[in-house]
This record gives sequence, C-alpha cells and structure tokens, in this order.
Amino acid sequence: MKNNLFHKLLLLAFAGSVFTACNQSGGQEVSTPTAGNVVVTADESFQPIIESQISTFEGIYKRADVEGKYKPEGEAMNDLLNDSTKIVILSRELTETEKAAFEKKKRFPKVTKLAVDAVALVVNKSNPDSLLTMDQVKQIFSGTTTTWKALNSKSTLENITIVFDNNNSSTARYVRDSLTVSKKLPGNTFASNSHKALIDYVAQNKNAIGVIGVNWISDSDDTTAVNFTKQVKVIGISTDPNPATTESYYQPYQAYIAQGTYPLRRNLYVINVEGRAGLGTGFVSFIAGDKGQRIILKSGLVPATMPVRVIGVK
Repeated sequence: MKNNLFHKLLLLAFAGSVFTACNQSGGQEVSTPTAGNVVVTADESFQPIIESQISTFEGIYKRADVEGKYKPEGEAMNDLLNDSTKIVILSRELTETEKAAFEKKKRFPKVTKLAVDAVALVVNKSNPDSLLTMDQVKQIFSGTTTTWKALNSKSTLENITIVFDNNNSSTARYVRDSLTVSKKLPGNTFASNSHKALIDYVAQNKNAIGVIGVNWISDSDDTTAVNFTKQVKVIGISTDPNPATTESYYQPYQAYIAQGTYPLRRNLYVINVEGRAGLGTGFVSFIAGDKGQRIILKSGLVPATMPVRVIGVK
C-alpha cells in the first residue's frame, strides 16, 4: 500500500516537472504583472516616451517582454476594437460608439490619464513669423488665411503649406476638432508619413508649417529631439488677439503646459481591456506610478499625478 502511494506521488512530481519545464522553455509563460509577453500599441506621437517607459520597465523586470507598436491614432484604436491588442495609448478617451462596441462584447475598458501633452507648430529657420495669435492659428488651419503675407504684410514668403505626420494621426484629428470650424483640413495640407520626414520637409521648405506632438522635441536628453529642434523653429502662441509684447506668446515648454498658458494642450491616456492582472496591467501601473511619472516629467511632458515645480527667474 505504501509502495503504491510512493509511486503515485513520484509520478505526480514527474508530471509537474515536465509541465513546468515545457511551460518555461517551449510554451508561453503565464502573464503576470511583472512577467510574460504583451503588445502595447501607441499613437506614433508618443513613441519616444513609450520607448523610454518600456526600456526602464524591462530593465527592472527581467522576465517582462513588452513589445511596442506605433501607429496612427485611428489604426491603434481599430487594433483595440478588433482584439489585436489589449493596451493602447492615445491622446483621447473612448467615443460613445466605441464604448457601445465594447459593451456589446461584454468588455469593460479601463481608462487611465497618464500625462498632459501638447501639439507644437514648427516653421522653417528662415521664417520671421514665429509668433502667432490663436486667431491667426485658427485662420491658417481653417483655410481662411493661405499666405504668409496675409499674416505679415512685410513677409517675402509665399503660400502656406501645412504638413502633418499622417492624415490619420492624432495631431491631424486634434487640429480638425480644435482649430477648424468645418472639422475639415484645408486644401493646402499634406501628410509626410513620418515625423522625421515632417521635420526634414519644414527644414527644406521656407513656406511650410508643421504640426507635431511635442514629445518629439521636448526631451533635451534625447538625440532625436535635439536634432529636430536644431532644424526648425518652434512657434510661440498667444491667446491674446492683440498682444502688446512678446511676453504674451508661449512655446510648448513643460512649465507653460502645466500652467495652461500654452493653448494647444491635450491629455495622454492608456486604455486597457486586458481583463485580468497580466503584464499589460502591470506595465500600465508602472507608467501611472512613481517611476513612470518621473520618466514623463523628464521627457518634458506634464505627469498626471506628480506636481511640477515652476520656478520663476527674473
């Protein structure tokens, strides 16, 4: 009797060791908040900050494998709706139609605000008109102002060319929703298909004005951001229709985004439909936590949960 029991226990132990070895070598490791595999799909505008978050997270949690995929906003949301990804990072929350689609599937997305971001406008280095009022910005993107001379009678520049990274990007949607009346972009608009191509085009064409997520130019320690800012000028914007001095204009610096004085602000959200406490949920918690928020602070964006100290210098 005892001999039979011993053999049964030995058989169970052997089976368990085979299952564990198979699971760790040939099979996929069970996802936990700090281990496993997960795909995170993010709006292309936020690629620099998300890559920094992934690198730090994987450096801390050695058994975590987070794959970042970067797409235009519309494609990223389609991936979430089609179950191609469980985590998306966007500059907007869900629409009522999207909420209804998830409710129909009995899925309940968790939306977490991660940061306050901004949209930057950039022009050629030779363009003297690097200060614009919000009224002028709206005229440009509504198509009522199509020449630089209409903004400045002394300008020697010609027709304005508006450049986006992608027609389906979050920056294009932001402009349509916030800066136009018809929700349509004017005819003098085109897409460059990448952020680098956008910067290169503006750097080579004196009549161009580019629209880019500030994350691509805000981190002074990032070589790509530093290189981008060397090639173009970042426009200062005033909400005052008749500014008396240049002090009324604000560029998308972190302090001005935090204070609300830079007008082209937007929020950064993560939408999680993982449904359980897997690696995706662990990664989201990391970004929203102390270490992740410090990375956001360093990048030049405004953390959602960490106060930003603004020091006045006279």
